[in-house]
Amino acid sequence: MSDVGIGLAGIGLLFLLLAMRVPIGMALVSVSFGGIWYLLGWKVAWSSLGLIPYQFAANWVLSSVPVFLLMGFVCYHAQLTQGLFRAARVWMSGIPGGLAIAAVFGSAGFAAVTGSSIACSAAMGRIAVPEMMRHRYDAQLATGTVAAAGTIGALIPPSILMILYGVIAQVAVTKLFLGGLVAGLLTALGYILVILIRVKLNPALAPQVREDVPLSEKMDALRDTWPVLAIMLGVFGGLFGGLFTPTEAGAVGAFLSCVVAIAKGTFTWKMFRTAAQETLVTTSALLIIGIGASLLSRFLALSGAGDWISTVVIDIGANPYMLLLAVTIMYLILGMFLEPLGMMLLTMPIVLPIIDAAGFSLIWFGVLLTKFLEIGMITPPIGMNVFVIKGVVGNLVTTSQIFRGIMWFLVADLILVLVMVLFPGIIMYLPNIS
Repeated sequence: MSDVGIGLAGIGLLFLLLAMRVPIGMALVSVSFGGIWYLLGWKVAWSSLGLIPYQFAANWVLSSVPVFLLMGFVCYHAQLTQGLFRAARVWMSGIPGGLAIAAVFGSAGFAAVTGSSIACSAAMGRIAVPEMMRHRYDAQLATGTVAAAGTIGALIPPSILMILYGVIAQVAVTKLFLGGLVAGLLTALGYILVILIRVKLNPALAPQVREDVPLSEKMDALRDTWPVLAIMLGVFGGLFGGLFTPTEAGAVGAFLSCVVAIAKGTFTWKMFRTAAQETLVTTSALLIIGIGASLLSRFLALSGAGDWISTVVIDIGANPYMLLLAVTIMYLILGMFLEPLGMMLLTMPIVLPIIDAAGFSLIWFGVLLTKFLEIGMITPPIGMNVFVIKGVVGNLVTTSQIFRGIMWFLVADLILVLVMVLFPGIIMYLPNIS
């Protein structure tokens, strides 16, 4: 069998292992190590296994991952974000579907200090869903809104997925963040429009909450958002102002989250230990998968399979947008069965050369890819955000009700993907002027 054939066989074996539910990090490392061994012998394979993990972990930008994770976990466990939903609820009072819209605003704000879809869904699920159910909102609308809004968590910076993409694709993380900010805000706007349209068509879905809230109470509610605003100002003001690197911005954010928690009186050493332990576990898992993806890239490069796939696809002569359509369909299908990080790191060594050869911006594609991954978070049968919401709300709703509730939001997501493809300048405006 030729070297290219070995590479293609390795890709097939990898997907077979994933179908057998082998952990993705283990599958990536074992297939890549075995492939390099077969091609060049055990000495080169062991040398690669010793060198590549060091090269991957030594990337300075990657050190921003644990500090951003720590910032998010401290904010979550210290309950620094609870004022976001309350403020949005008060200001949206009287608007049809106001509580659901408030959940979208709350998720967008929470995203700015976590970078995680699951964390957004869990936090807003505990706060917003019971409030909507108490006001007799339709269960599908209430849970579907929060599950979908949680996907904003990986678009609005600091996005862990975008940091890892930037490291592997070797593009500027700050520019990815700026593009993700635009995509995240457009996603929030799209979800709000979905809520307004649905409630307009069927007012019974969201009985209007008429509260005569004085301006003084609204201003008090805004003041409750100061913890998140202070952290955002410190992190993003320094990052986008050119004062900090991503790693320094993450460190500032982690420090500020602890300071703000102390100021609010919600900081405890038990809470901090929990946040630190979760940071350690999550970072370790990310490193293993990232190392596996780096080994896969080396295996495909040595076998020539990656270049062969790119050459075949380009030589077919397909329109670049037809290639992009094929990539879109692939990610939408894979998103039904694979978790986002694994799907991204598994496919990047194959897809990136094709996208680059087709002339697309890797910054723009990074934002688009993150959007694909987040759509996978709410599509059946896996839909991790859906199961997070189910775990939070318990027997209040069924899993099938939540999946039905997100369908309208999936339509909005697909429309936004179309807009991002047809008008890439919208996403690239801020990265281009930075």
